[in-house]
Amino acid sequence: MKNLTRFAAALFALLILSLSAISQPEDPKTMHETAKTFMRSGDFDNAILVLTRALQKDSKNLEMQKDLVMSYYLKRDYTKALEGVKQLIERDDADVVTYQIAGNVYKALEQVKECEKLYKKGLKKFPKSGPLYSEYGELLWSTKDYSAIEQWELGIKADPAYGGNYYNAAQFYFYSKDKAWSLIYGEIFVNMESLSERGAAMKQLLLQGYKEKLFTDADLLKGEEKNKSEFAKAFLTGMGKQSSLADKGISTEVLTMIRTRFILDWFATSATRYPFKLFDYHRQLLQDGLFDAYNQWLFGASENLAAYDNWTKTHPDEYNGFTTFQKSRVFRMPQGQYYQVN
Repeated sequence: MKNLTRFAAALFALLILSLSAISQPEDPKTMHETAKTFMRSGDFDNAILVLTRALQKDSKNLEMQKDLVMSYYLKRDYTKALEGVKQLIERDDADVVTYQIAGNVYKALEQVKECEKLYKKGLKKFPKSGPLYSEYGELLWSTKDYSAIEQWELGIKADPAYGGNYYNAAQFYFYSKDKAWSLIYGEIFVNMESLSERGAAMKQLLLQGYKEKLFTDADLLKGEEKNKSEFAKAFLTGMGKQSSLADKGISTEVLTMIRTRFILDWFATSATRYPFKLFDYHRQLLQDGLFDAYNQWLFGASENLAAYDNWTKTHPDEYNGFTTFQKSRVFRMPQGQYYQVN
């Protein structure tokens, strides 16, 4: 009987401790992690509830405030999101992500003028932010304001390691009379973001660019009299020396020959004047015997997927060598190699 009484007492004590533990208030950090779990699962109502309660305990926490606004935004409660955004951007510690979130909210509400003011304010505070230049340009582009390209070029110059501006600028130049920058920026972007849907689409545009723009006229410098970029002229001059190879039509194999000869010529004539990471990378691939595989990867699937698959099976050493090499590196453009002139 005594043992039973002791057991009941112990069980009761354990129950009290458990209830006490459950009733203990969570600390804000733990609540934030709980809210992020709700956000990842798409339960924005619970995320908002937990974040609101957590901010009552830690009202100045920037990350929680940003996640609260994002939860309202993802829930499509743009009125509440806007209220939060107005508070966020007035904070002295508002960061680049804060301005990106705010931009998304203003764009969702189609408040273009307010959104433009926001990006200008953000870029005044963060003049080297590639993402803000990219998104500001996208806002302008959505209103058919072609000065968007100026923002993307500023972004490339200020933050060359950020890929979004190369993507947007390449798209812009593909649909203009430009022959050089569409190809250069497009290839840089593919190397920065090779596995995304945007990367795959850019490969297709690159192949089109070589077929439909660069070699349509035997004189590649024709119409380039007003081009202020000496780098672009040097690029077109070097490519022009290989123009006769295009008489056979443009294919992955022909492009490999053209681009191989171009790189050899570039390092004999222009590399000292214009150091350029993309062309350094091409030369490294040539020296390592991987440039053929690289060009297959860049153009082959877009030209003919079945033929590309067959190439990978009949050239396993080159294919595996390039794949291994590519996985071992991260391609980023450095500062000081900006040669565009508007």
